[in-house]
Amino acid sequence: MVTVLSGGTGTPKLLEGTGSGRVDAAGGEGPFSSETLTIVANTGDDIELGGLLVSPDIDTLLFQGGDVLDREYWWGIEGDTHRTNEALFELASEAGLSEGPQYLPEKAQTAGRRLARWRRFSGIAEFMTIGDRDRAVHITRTSLIDRGETLTEATRVLGEAVGAESEILPMSDDPVATIVHTPEGAMHFQEYWVGREGEPTVEDVEFRGSEEAAPTDAVLEALTEPVVIGPSNPVTSVGPILSVPGVREALAETTVVAVSPFLAGEAFSGPAAELMRATGREPTTAGLAEAYPFADAVVVDSGDGGDLPVPTVETNIRIDGEADARRVREAALRAIERVREGDGNR
Repeated sequence: MVTVLSGGTGTPKLLEGTGSGRVDAAGGEGPFSSETLTIVANTGDDIELGGLLVSPDIDTLLFQGGDVLDREYWWGIEGDTHRTNEALFELASEAGLSEGPQYLPEKAQTAGRRLARWRRFSGIAEFMTIGDRDRAVHITRTSLIDRGETLTEATRVLGEAVGAESEILPMSDDPVATIVHTPEGAMHFQEYWVGREGEPTVEDVEFRGSEEAAPTDAVLEALTEPVVIGPSNPVTSVGPILSVPGVREALAETTVVAVSPFLAGEAFSGPAAELMRATGREPTTAGLAEAYPFADAVVVDSGDGGDLPVPTVETNIRIDGEADARRVREAALRAIERVREGDGNR
């Protein structure tokens, strides 16, 4: 069995072909098969939008596992309609209401639904495009939580409903918000990346609420298995998971293999390079080793081994489909075996 830390789109690309019974049994990837795979998902990107709890990184995994993911964008449901979103813009225009990210009043940020803390946005002319079938997931998740279910329990129910076979676990049932600090002020990651298209200069990144958060028992149990950290943004896709007390300590006690998100000197996807620099690390594989000091081995792009303090396995880490994903997963399994052969205590 293998546990994968996932956020953004990089890690779901690594997992392509393992969900909803689509794994190639001939690939020899038992630990990565959907029936044995556990995925711990980032929830620092979660927001409340128009009263609905949206969990983008969990939803990408749910839709991928149910084989309905829009793989052009790696978010949302393929072929989804957006009539409700369009109607919101029409209403805002007719009413003369502002468009763009609009936080609810400060007092409302910590009132009401606890899981929405520090990340509550108005639904007026919603700045994130939510499809109609996608919205049904958010309505169901929010309703389950409002009747007393945890985010973990709600995710399990949704996973079963869409047919996802892998176990998908939120990093915590407590709220953690990724806040990006810029010269224009602090803003939630979704405002920075979606609403502002990643344009503001990043000065620092904060994981608000992480000190009070805790991993669930299910997450801690999953972290006793060998862990693969996918090629996601180390700062805002994996960083929130690592910020939860107890997670780093658990990773220090198990076998951890990180898949580099840096391809030919550039970030695999998203704003990883700028965010790495903003948090004092080089946007390189060497910087990745600093970000993951508990990693026992790293899967790197061919020729990018460098002078890392841990073993590396080289392969072409570009992922454009299932065959590429399988190749990188096999490299991760080889890295796990190298660690096991080199240290019988881990």
